[in-house]
Amino acid sequence: MSIHPEGQACMRVGIIAHLKYPISEPFAGGLEMHTHMLARLLRQAGHDVRLYAAEGSDPALSPETMGPPTGEPQTQLALEHIALAEHRAYKRILQKLRIDPPDVIHNNSLHYLPVDVAHLLPAPMLTVLHTPPFPELRNAVAEQLPEALPLLAVSASVAQEWRPWRKDVEIVPNGVELDRFRAMNHSVPRNHALWYGRMVPEKGPHLAIDAARMAGMPLRMAGAICDTDYWHGEVAPRLGGAISYIGHLDHASLAEELAAAAVAVCTPRWEEPFGLVVAEALASGTPVAGFARGALPQILDAECGVLAPADDVPALARSIRAAAGLSRAACRRRAESICDAGTMIAAYEAAYLALLQRRPLPGGRVASQSL
Repeated sequence: MSIHPEGQACMRVGIIAHLKYPISEPFAGGLEMHTHMLARLLRQAGHDVRLYAAEGSDPALSPETMGPPTGEPQTQLALEHIALAEHRAYKRILQKLRIDPPDVIHNNSLHYLPVDVAHLLPAPMLTVLHTPPFPELRNAVAEQLPEALPLLAVSASVAQEWRPWRKDVEIVPNGVELDRFRAMNHSVPRNHALWYGRMVPEKGPHLAIDAARMAGMPLRMAGAICDTDYWHGEVAPRLGGAISYIGHLDHASLAEELAAAAVAVCTPRWEEPFGLVVAEALASGTPVAGFARGALPQILDAECGVLAPADDVPALARSIRAAAGLSRAACRRRAESICDAGTMIAAYEAAYLALLQRRPLPGGRVASQSL
């Protein structure tokens, strides 16, 4: 660790990425976008960042690539193959970190192996929980002593779900780069909704289609087709008329689409850990209609979103119509108050320093605890 001329600590940070998809645009999902932003903004802040990621990751980040992306398994054989490939890739990452350790390791993966060996690594490792507990990761966390495995969660809902196994989880909410999302001035009134994300069952795009039709509102859909069986069975047959699929968009195109929409629709069928879709919509001045699951009730308030009970399509249709009439200025204000990436980066920097100085993590004191 060195000291920047302006007095701030400049750290060597090793980031372990999730290996299912490249850390590059167009992003497969929120975790990939978040990891890309994290690496870029830490570098902009003067830190020496090394990203360990899947092949095809953005060369501007100078990643150390660990084999091809593994993707979403759709058969038991594929699941077994992916599990083995990921284990070997994470093992290679950990070997590199032992040979050439940074000052601090930021574990942004969802894999059990970095957690399993955290106490053996030569540098302190901060593990950020981007998901509710699932057996492999949960068991790995439960077997580690708290002092050997510092944890942060991306929302209060994620922290709460992990509390049966770790009661000391602090919170650093995810953020978005507010200057990359701006409301657009339109002479033509907005009259359509937007849904975007990975086309997988747990994101529920088919329910967004059904609700939009029921609401009588055109719907534009964007995102990576990650589960082809689900796409062909549930989503593609519902397209047509006022419902259109516009492809897998880069972030600049996505920002334009968000700003042009009357309402963004978010339909998680699981306990959504954060919902970067929601944060980006708010930053664009676009109100949100969605299911009240996971962190969504914590991100949205009555001025910028309308939530329906989980999986309740008629209620979601009513939410779409109601949300379209909310104040776009209020949406932007909400994003500025709770979704600023600069606040997130400052909180991570404080957490890194706390680890190096062997102090308790300051996540909940640095960033807003409302999420």
